[in-house]
Amino acid sequence: MNKFARYDKTCDSGLGYCDAESDLPSKILIKGGTVVNAEHQEVADVYVEDGLIVAVRPNIKVADGVRVIDATGKFVMPGGIDPHTHLAMEFMGTETIDNFFTGQAAALAGGTTMHIDFVIPVDGSLSKGYEAYVEKAKLACMDYGFHMAITKWDDIVPKEMEIMVKEKGINSFKFFMAYKGSLMVSDDLLLEGLKKCKSLGALAMVHAENGDAVFEGQKRMIELGITGPEGHALSRPPVLEGEATARAIRLAAFVNAPLYVVHVMSTDAMEEIARAQKSGQRVIGEPVVSGLILDDSVLWDPDFITAAKFVMSPPIRALGHGKTLQAALSTGVLKLVGTDHCTFNSTQKSFGIDDFRKIPNGVNGLEERMHLVWDAMVESGQMSATDYVRVTSTECARLFNIYPRKGAILAGSDADIIIFNPNATFHISAKSHHSRSDTNVYEGRSGKGKVEVTIAGGRIVWENEELKVVPGSGKYISMPPFNYLYHGIDKADARYLTSLKAPVNRIRPSL
Repeated sequence: MNKFARYDKTCDSGLGYCDAESDLPSKILIKGGTVVNAEHQEVADVYVEDGLIVAVRPNIKVADGVRVIDATGKFVMPGGIDPHTHLAMEFMGTETIDNFFTGQAAALAGGTTMHIDFVIPVDGSLSKGYEAYVEKAKLACMDYGFHMAITKWDDIVPKEMEIMVKEKGINSFKFFMAYKGSLMVSDDLLLEGLKKCKSLGALAMVHAENGDAVFEGQKRMIELGITGPEGHALSRPPVLEGEATARAIRLAAFVNAPLYVVHVMSTDAMEEIARAQKSGQRVIGEPVVSGLILDDSVLWDPDFITAAKFVMSPPIRALGHGKTLQAALSTGVLKLVGTDHCTFNSTQKSFGIDDFRKIPNGVNGLEERMHLVWDAMVESGQMSATDYVRVTSTECARLFNIYPRKGAILAGSDADIIIFNPNATFHISAKSHHSRSDTNVYEGRSGKGKVEVTIAGGRIVWENEELKVVPGSGKYISMPPFNYLYHGIDKADARYLTSLKAPVNRIRPSL
């Protein structure tokens, strides 16, 4: 069977698979399941009509013509929201293999119903970058939003940031502290960016690695004759992630701006975030599935393709870091889970067969995230079902100001819903996944808990192991500024000004 059910020759995706019948929202009644939100869970029915949740209560009665799904003994949860993806991204001389159709189709098969992708500027231009991604996203088959990267600073960039926030629905900007010579920004640019984000009510995000030191580490490895994938991890150790995380946190404190640290991969970085939070600073830490689940021993595999598929930045860390990050997620130090889904196939990864610096950085995760987080966190007893919903959906919706439209099973919310069977099992393989990549970093993993039905925008898009998706059916979700992290910022600024006790009115000495 084709991984994408119901091949349709009339599909205009150019990819050869879709299901035109799934384009229309349905009237759906989900009966008898345990409805799980971030704050509570209850046994209730959920009625969906015209793409929205209409009612959530026990014993809902409906007329004929409504599709009824029995969810007895199963969880009914908000669809996942992935805060960190890179679809159709041009990077390191190539482009990620998953576009806005195949990446999103994979996400839907795994229970994720929205993601937020990173727009990369074109020659530093935010507007050109935005236009390019609007074009790429025309293939979308589920809802999505945009973050925006900042890669240079001049008189135009802050004006474009204002346009992005006020007119384009973008409320977050990412600054790369790594990738020297391409995406990396200096400290003075980061400071300017933090100030502008604060004035706009946007959330500043950082990829936290010391790019200068990483560049030195790469040279050191090459000089030592270490050219394989293991050199990638050795050239950018946890201390460099910890240093950059601490530096970004201190600069954000200096400006008094909220900060979001993407893909927290090490104990070093997590401890800096925990320390800042303890002092009252508004810092969000985002682990990704690969950092929670994997360890870097795979980078020493003698087979190049096997090792290279795990190359990402910051690197997957040594055994022990993942467990520490899991503990931090369970206690709330780390707030939500992304994937950094950035897939390249074996041919693309082979660009670096003689030099690890040329291996395109990135791993998969959009389809696997919901299953792996449940198995690692809930099945292990580290997290409740309500906390699972919080870290996979609700917290993301709150941070990016789209709650309760997204991230909730409530009357009036979008009908983005999964039916999750805690007693079923999942198995991961590149042979059966829906990504276009020919490898999977979670190959062979099995576990407990499975998404059996995915409803996106009121349409059943995943059921009975069949995917029914339509290019162009996804919607762009505009995200307004000034999320909850900004509550009270003005008062903190006022306290700071009062604390200065300056300027001092001095009597000028007569000379």
